[in-house]
Amino acid sequence: MLSKPLLTLEEANQMIKAARTEAEKEGWNVCIAVVDDGGHLLALERMDGCAPFASYVAPQKAKTAAIGRKETRDFEEAINQGRTAFLSAPEIQGILEGGVPLIVEGQVVAAIGVSGVKSEQDAQVAKAGIAVLGI
Repeated sequence: MLSKPLLTLEEANQMIKAARTEAEKEGWNVCIAVVDDGGHLLALERMDGCAPFASYVAPQKAKTAAIGRKETRDFEEAINQGRTAFLSAPEIQGILEGGVPLIVEGQVVAAIGVSGVKSEQDAQVAKAGIAVLGI
């Protein structure tokens, strides 16, 4: 039997707070979602002034990063380079940059997705959320 670390709700909330702090520092209004390794929502926060649409996109970015086991930027780049088949992949809907998996001991245990500003800015905020755990 295999075992792996799990993200706690407290840690998910720490990720949200760190990501929000990064967004506030930059003056960005975003939505931040944290999911478990299966893409199931653990925590979500939509900052004041962020478009409601982002509350749909951020969780999908997080889910795609979790079940795809890589940053959503990689999917976006593959599509932009002509690998359009990814557009029809099941359960892979958050294919814009801004979803980042949390990898512990070589295993994806969670992911964070951010939406609301430019994709590379979303990724910057997401990575700040990951970094708070010091992993």
